[in-house]
Amino acid sequence: MSKKILMLCGDYCEDYETMVPFQALLAVGHRVDAVCPDKSAGQTIATAIHDFEGDQTYSEKRGHNFTLNASFADVDPARYDALVIPGGRGPEYLRMNPAVIELVRHFFVADKPVAAICHGAQLLAGAKVLEGKTCSAYPACRAEVELAGGTYADIAIDAAVTDGKLVTAPAWPAHPAWIAQFLAVLGTRISH
Repeated sequence: MSKKILMLCGDYCEDYETMVPFQALLAVGHRVDAVCPDKSAGQTIATAIHDFEGDQTYSEKRGHNFTLNASFADVDPARYDALVIPGGRGPEYLRMNPAVIELVRHFFVADKPVAAICHGAQLLAGAKVLEGKTCSAYPACRAEVELAGGTYADIAIDAAVTDGKLVTAPAWPAHPAWIAQFLAVLGTRISH
């Protein structure tokens, strides 16, 4: 059965971590509403491309424009089955928006599936929903996961971890594992 999924975006969310799960979830038949605070359906967010080029941290370049297909102001979280939080720069400022925090908390209180990748853990930490949870994230976010009462999953860059209905991964190289685990939590079955 198709699920209705909310994707919480912001300017400079990571390009792959926004576009790939959005398209993959649509491809398997789910409905995905991509929203951003203070923006409406048809407007765009700017994305950032983060890459691993041998430096001490990732590099950042301007990515694509990503068109939102729903309006944040119209979101009723009770009408959604799951939440997806891309990483990148968006979570660092989205976590300062009280309406965003309330929305994220809804999914945890209601025990609905949540998938977050990379810096998406910043938003989870800001919403204070990581207490007692195992959560992966980009390694630079380890302190935030632990300060929020979570257990940081120090896993390979291309791996993911599931704790109950929370699916997390360190960065976009984990898409195959992260998306597969999220689909399993959603109850999505793909036959060949």
